[in-house]
Amino acid sequence: MAGVAFLDAMAPRAYSGAPGDLAGLGGTEATLVRICEGLAVDRPVTVHQAARATGPVQVKGVCYSGWDVSCPLEARPDVIVVVNSWKIAAKLARQHPGARVIVWQHVFPGRHNRVYAAGLRAAGIEVICVSAAHARWLRGFAGRDLASISHIPNPIADDMAPDGTARDPDLLLYASSPHKGLAQVFQRFEVLRSRIPTVRLAVADPGYLAWPTGRIPDGVLSYGRLSQADLHLQMRHALCLFYPQDQFAETFGLVIAEANALGCPALLQRGLGANDEVASDPSQCIDTTDSDAIALRVRQWRASPPGAPLAAAQPDFRLSRVVARWRAKLARAAAKEDERMLETQSL
Repeated sequence: MAGVAFLDAMAPRAYSGAPGDLAGLGGTEATLVRICEGLAVDRPVTVHQAARATGPVQVKGVCYSGWDVSCPLEARPDVIVVVNSWKIAAKLARQHPGARVIVWQHVFPGRHNRVYAAGLRAAGIEVICVSAAHARWLRGFAGRDLASISHIPNPIADDMAPDGTARDPDLLLYASSPHKGLAQVFQRFEVLRSRIPTVRLAVADPGYLAWPTGRIPDGVLSYGRLSQADLHLQMRHALCLFYPQDQFAETFGLVIAEANALGCPALLQRGLGANDEVASDPSQCIDTTDSDAIALRVRQWRASPPGAPLAAAQPDFRLSRVVARWRAKLARAAAKEDERMLETQSL
């Protein structure tokens, strides 16, 4: 099988799939680890990290290695997958002309990236987004300057499912970094609490980014950084994920997909980012500028039996299916490279 190198120049520190190693990091790093572990079952997989200062480590079949972004890779992988950086992808395509280079885009790129788009197209570099909504946005952003834009969703575990835990009808959960609209969530929670005085809002902050959120209303509980197991326990226990904000668009929204898989619905802004695509049913996406709509949806969920799931997993987000899509994508990349080599040899 073809060897694959994943390159991450963006993470604030080194990480791997070892227990506790992803604490304080975001969904991008967690997703990368899960995909690499799945692919490593039948092929060599190396994750090169600019932030890794120590020697390479092997965890669950994946090699995690340091990397000097100014130098070519010592090994010669068949496929190079670059996390987010168009500039680095273009450089690696020049340094490794025999490799297939893919940009794995997890964020909305800034305007400065447009200058690299034509270079990516000329080098045959494709871009993989994390949702259909993300891919549509990128096509509008880059137009014809990008040769290939597709998407593969972020994964949730195959065994995530409701377990009958009784939900607290008064407990709402915010489980993201505060820059993802928490100030607005606080404002809308305060209005909701004026109508339903018993509700509380638990805030689980992964802690990777400090952000001003304004005045914290009464009824807010600070949970700080939770382990994945504790976060999933809160998702089972809470009435819903409470995300009534229309300022920050998610390219995917892994916590939404995970909460739904555990039976917990999410209250989301309709039409924002990938919300409508990731939520398992349309009732979770409303006009969150409408305080009456927020109160109505919360009251409807509060009226449900406490142990009954209010959401479900989307099968296409299951890890086994997502890894299978990555295998298919890499196989097509290898086939394209074989075709190119044959064409070159025939000249």
